[in-house]
Amino acid sequence: MRSNIFKDDTYSFIRIHDDNTCAGGSQSTHPCGPISSDEEVLSIEDLARQFNVSTKTISRWRDHGLVAQRVVINGRKRVGFLASAVDRFVHENPTRIQRGSRFSQLSDDEHDKLIGWARRLASAGACPADVHRRIANRLNRSVETIRYTIKRYDQDHPESAVFPNADGKLRPESCARIFRHYQQGESVESIARRYHRSRASIYRIVLAQRATAISQLPIDYMPNALFARKSAEKVVFQPFPENADAPKRVRRPTGLPAYLASLYEVPLLTREQEVWLFRKFNYLKYKAALLREQLQPERPSGRLMDQIELLYQDIVELKNKIVRSNLRLVVSIAKRRVSASDSFFDLVSDGNMSLMRAVEKFDYARGNKFSTYASWAIMKNYARTIPNEHKVRDRFRAADIELLHATADESTDESYRRMAESDRLHQVEKFLDRLDPREQTIIVRRYGLNHEHDPQTLKDVGAALGVTKERVRQIEAKALEKLRKAAEAEAMLPEIG
Repeated sequence: MRSNIFKDDTYSFIRIHDDNTCAGGSQSTHPCGPISSDEEVLSIEDLARQFNVSTKTISRWRDHGLVAQRVVINGRKRVGFLASAVDRFVHENPTRIQRGSRFSQLSDDEHDKLIGWARRLASAGACPADVHRRIANRLNRSVETIRYTIKRYDQDHPESAVFPNADGKLRPESCARIFRHYQQGESVESIARRYHRSRASIYRIVLAQRATAISQLPIDYMPNALFARKSAEKVVFQPFPENADAPKRVRRPTGLPAYLASLYEVPLLTREQEVWLFRKFNYLKYKAALLREQLQPERPSGRLMDQIELLYQDIVELKNKIVRSNLRLVVSIAKRRVSASDSFFDLVSDGNMSLMRAVEKFDYARGNKFSTYASWAIMKNYARTIPNEHKVRDRFRAADIELLHATADESTDESYRRMAESDRLHQVEKFLDRLDPREQTIIVRRYGLNHEHDPQTLKDVGAALGVTKERVRQIEAKALEKLRKAAEAEAMLPEIG
């Protein structure tokens, strides 16, 4: 190879001739020492092949001291490396050369595995730096190689990118997961280490997630002229009216399971107590709504959110007290509506949902008693949903079940009907023992069958058990099917009358 050195504006160029001989025998000087006219000049591709590395690795070596020269090869200006400069760099950086030569190009299979691992880690909430580091350790490759590979993949496949946000922001699901860790009592320092973020960024995420959650709180209220008056709080926060008369001892229906019988131990509300509870219930939602209007989503105030959350806790407690005092109303109506083609548990569950919606919509200022309004809401819901359920059930009912339902008791003797009802309620309690503990827990929570829990939604039960609401629905359906089969095995007729 023949090289001539000449000046061209800013750069010193070495002209490379095809005959591999030098033009003359003189020497010149460059930053690494004298340049021999017959010294070999290597291109980036030559070095990449020689050391079995990528051209990008060669570019990084230049940042660490590998001296390059501008050369003209066959009339084209390119970057070249004198053999002496390469030898000097190899002598001064043996560890870097050894590490670089140990890495070969990724195979297609390795590339697919790398992207798969990166996607799973990202879905689990790991930040890009954490993903790069973990995969680099696993594959015994440089972090830069992993980062560059994922970056190139994301550029070429934007629809399925591992990190679609190039600004380094966490995904919404990762932010939601951070907020759950915070709510469960994990410290900000621990969360920051888990996601390789600063404590300040974790605080910002928590504030943003709190603001989002508060914006979704159900605090719609029934308006009242009292709420805007200066004397509103004096009226609303009067002492809770006690029942002047000694509450009558309610006689529990005979044969009722313990978890249903316990509902009759909760005293009913007087008219004055209902007014007090609903007035405070709606006034607190009115105050929370006013505070929420002041909340700025882009810069949420922690103090303002504390006030809203404290108000909402009181709102939930008031609603639960109203619901608990009226749960026996749902059981009473469900007993009257259940028939051979209905499930008593389904009726109680639907009735509980109707009761909770009625609490939200009841306007105490109209002077009606809540039990009247709630009974109307529950019966209206039954009238709408039960015929539809019958249609679905009729389409998939097996012939043997149809035969069982066709043998309904025709007796009109009232005493016999009471005895049959008592027996069937005892059977229901006994059948619950056939469910496993998780199924029993879901049935009890879903239908509010004890003192500890009001009727809960699929989402609430799933959060308590650490599973998805769809999984709760599946387990509930399986448990109800077990109860139905147990009833069929015992030849128990479901009609209560």
